[in-house]
Amino acid sequence: MGSTGAERLLNVVDVEATCWAGGTPPGAVSEIIEIGLTVVDLAAGERLARHRILVRPVRSRVSAFCTELTGLTQDEVDAGLGFAEACRLLAKEHRAGVRPWASWGDYDRHQFTRQCAATRTPYPFGRHHTNAKAAFTGAHALRKRPGMARALEIAGLPLEGRHHRGEDDAWNIAALVLHLSERGGLPDPC
Repeated sequence: MGSTGAERLLNVVDVEATCWAGGTPPGAVSEIIEIGLTVVDLAAGERLARHRILVRPVRSRVSAFCTELTGLTQDEVDAGLGFAEACRLLAKEHRAGVRPWASWGDYDRHQFTRQCAATRTPYPFGRHHTNAKAAFTGAHALRKRPGMARALEIAGLPLEGRHHRGEDDAWNIAALVLHLSERGGLPDPC
């Protein structure tokens, strides 16, 4: 890993999407409603900045179940950016296309892939992605991949903020990424 500039920075991303207690309502699709992003300096071993991008859904609504889980309301996300604009913001302001990135599992990567294809929006991220959940599982020799909250317990780290809030989850996942980096269990994302 290089020790200058963007080479040592990593974007940790967590998304929240519309969801329902039962099945998906007719005509609706799960859409990203919040993108949490924490910038990590792997060389310095610190979280540098946290960001939150609210995204306005167009083919679904925020259910009562989704609000209970995430704290996000329809009124709140209605004030967000369109999905394409959010992707452009990720690319321009957060260097998503050139900076390596990580997420807890593959859900976030797949959700972006599906939604970009469905809306004909250019995919904002580069090809250097780390599945931090898989890396954590391997580094701790676990048989089952733990959820983020359980992984924090295993690592002896506090859960900061609200679980299932993109901005807070990205911040917590970034702490796990740094934990992995300190243990030598983080694959080189560059």
